[in-house]
Amino acid sequence: MLIENVLDRGFVELQSVTPAFDPVVEGERVHRGQLTSADLAVVNAARVSRLGTSVSTESDKRLIHYLARHRHTTPFEHVVFTFRVKAPVIVWWQWIRHRWASYNLQSGRYTAYEEND
Repeated sequence: MLIENVLDRGFVELQSVTPAFDPVVEGERVHRGQLTSADLAVVNAARVSRLGTSVSTESDKRLIHYLARHRHTTPFEHVVFTFRVKAPVIVWWQWIRHRWASYNLQSGRYTAYEEND
């Protein structure tokens, strides 16, 4: 989907977004100043206690900024990102130590690793 090289041999690749995220469609929405499906998931989650949904693009944007500014993070948990990461072992161990996400590892026992240059 989207890949960004990091350091000299690492990368971060966005593999999926839930709710469904089509880069062409969502990119066009952003270009027009509209909210993406992920933005709308956050808005709808924040307004669920009032049985509300999207009001207007500007009102929804203000709500998202308010939630982020005041650290009301629960509505943001309704959007899930899946990344593929290649990083040095020291970075990996810091991620494990601070456990900020769920993870799976590629096993050298079952698959061959790519050769480093």
